[in-house]
Amino acid sequence: MRTLAFADRDLFWPPADELIEAAERIRARLGDWPRARVDWRVCLAPPDTARASDLIVVIGAAADVQAAQAWRAAGASLIEADAGKVALKTATGARYAFEGTLAEDWLAALAAFLDCGFEPHDALVLALAWRDGDETRGEDAWPVDLSRFPRVAGLPRAPSQPFPACERRLGLYPVVPSAQWVERVLALGVRTVQLRLKDATPEQLATEIGRAVAAGRRHGACVFINDHWREAAQAGAYGVHLGQEDLEVLEAADISAILQSGMRLGLSTHGYYEMLRALHFRPSYLAFGAVFPTGTKTVPTAPQGLARLERYVRLLGEHVPLVAIGGIDLARLPAVAATGVGSAALVSAVTAAPDLARAIAELQRAFGA
Repeated sequence: MRTLAFADRDLFWPPADELIEAAERIRARLGDWPRARVDWRVCLAPPDTARASDLIVVIGAAADVQAAQAWRAAGASLIEADAGKVALKTATGARYAFEGTLAEDWLAALAAFLDCGFEPHDALVLALAWRDGDETRGEDAWPVDLSRFPRVAGLPRAPSQPFPACERRLGLYPVVPSAQWVERVLALGVRTVQLRLKDATPEQLATEIGRAVAAGRRHGACVFINDHWREAAQAGAYGVHLGQEDLEVLEAADISAILQSGMRLGLSTHGYYEMLRALHFRPSYLAFGAVFPTGTKTVPTAPQGLARLERYVRLLGEHVPLVAIGGIDLARLPAVAATGVGSAALVSAVTAAPDLARAIAELQRAFGA
């Protein structure tokens, strides 16, 4: 495969045959992935001219801060590694900090995971989960042992206890825009649903959420409320679903208040870094997406695809329920189910269906529910 040949590519600076050979050995055991959209270059010394696809690695505490700032101004990103602590700093100011184990081959692993199409912060997570010799232990050496993965540094204190558990397999999971839609899908046999309200007044929020929660109780169903956790808690909702942007603004007291409400907590994720960050908050489930292209919501990452979903299931399926979301319809649902994921969230496949009852029945059959 072309993607396994690194010798003729500008992969490391300065060129390093031993690192290239190690990267090729690792890449050969990671499976068939589309070529990365960016030709990243891992720089172990300052290049004469930095570029946006450079990841400049500084090992040890003696970083040249002034030079690093100049590299970042040119568009490069900086990786600082010292005694098990690793931080990625991008030219845009984003910072990803970890604590973990650095294998001897971690830079070669980083290059290999970048070649698999992962963004630098996710490739770095996987490189920190890598152990020397993993490529010799089977045809597929993908890291799927959660205990090996690094810890995200700088997060607020974790909740004192996990959020309440929900069912391991939440099944078909429509995401709908009103309480009336909640009532309709529950009446057709759906047992997990999310109310995602947009542009509602406080009075409308209270009314719609209260009505949706009441419908869930009548049907013995799991009704999650998107975003509006205070109103959901006041209504006694089964659960609330939050995005990564919500985690960025929530205070420790907010997390504690959600926990004390007794609600289940679902969190959106879009890659390995966000999954580790979300796990820190001990949620009831994790949602992963967007699996396929979707027009229903703007997402910060490219479509993830089934291969990544399958590996997330292998990594986390025994630890926390997982929900796949994004562009899933009837035609794609069997392939999604084949990854082993316990739930599939759908929007337009439900809300745009010309015959809702028929659509729900077909979707349930396709997912094996």
